[in-house]
Amino acid sequence: MSASTTQPGILTSARYGKDKVRVFRIVRNGPIHDVVEYNVQVLLEGDIATSYTQGDNSVVVATDSMKNITYYLAKTSPHILTPEHFALHLATHVLATYAHVHKAYVSIEKLRWSRIPVGLEGQEALHPHSFVRDGEEKRFVNAEVRTLAKSDGSLEGKVTAGLTDLLVLKSTGSAFTGFIQDTYTTLTEVSDRILSTSVDLSYTYKHPIPIAFPTDERRLAFDTPGEVRHADEIARRTRKATLDLFALDESESVQATLFKMAQQVIADNDDVETATYTLPNKHYIPVDMRYIGVDNLTPSKAEVFMPVSAPSGLISATISRK
Repeated sequence: MSASTTQPGILTSARYGKDKVRVFRIVRNGPIHDVVEYNVQVLLEGDIATSYTQGDNSVVVATDSMKNITYYLAKTSPHILTPEHFALHLATHVLATYAHVHKAYVSIEKLRWSRIPVGLEGQEALHPHSFVRDGEEKRFVNAEVRTLAKSDGSLEGKVTAGLTDLLVLKSTGSAFTGFIQDTYTTLTEVSDRILSTSVDLSYTYKHPIPIAFPTDERRLAFDTPGEVRHADEIARRTRKATLDLFALDESESVQATLFKMAQQVIADNDDVETATYTLPNKHYIPVDMRYIGVDNLTPSKAEVFMPVSAPSGLISATISRK
């Protein structure tokens, strides 16, 4: 009896690849430079089962090769400055290069570098080649490209993008009242409070996204699909909508503010199909100073707070286009 007939399980899915490929690219256009810093993950699926079941490495594209491909395209791709475009280009190149690979997943985190403003106060200009790391916020992209029929050049993609770790706070303009009061309730209603959260936003582009199979010798050709052509503008609009509504909305709950944010994302961006926000509460508790005769609990007089990292509320929802 063969070993395969005695084994209790079968391989039903498999993917592998390279994680945490750190890339920094300078694009030089005379005295004006642009920079991007990415953390890249590349995962592959396809006819690779025997590498698991039989130890057959003849079907394995080495993960080190995936790293090298990433760096090579970072050098040569005209799409490097936009993570959605670069992720699709990288995935398309891998599929076109290796016939037995049928799906490629590319995830990118883009760190936030901004030009340094220099000059007299009130007359600053953005420096052409000096930058500052602008907080811990990251822009991200998850791209999937799959083969439909390589013989006729049929590929299609799917893209989710967004931002993470956008830490925001407002010192007034938020309330939480009218919630269920029962045996388990100890939280008091408050008409004015600090509201702080670390915003995670993800939005999906309309899909499937048709992608032309590259026919040049090196399989490097790539035309940006129209569905993601305005990715940078969408990233800017979604971030602005998030910040504007967080600052200006004075609703009775985080849930209601979240809903307005997501509605704005859908309304402003015709190429976006869904928007998902995850908003963990960053709690700031007013310090009780009644023992010393000081009122620091009345909302209008609360000025000293104790930041509390855990436990925290966690609010999330997805809004989909009708």
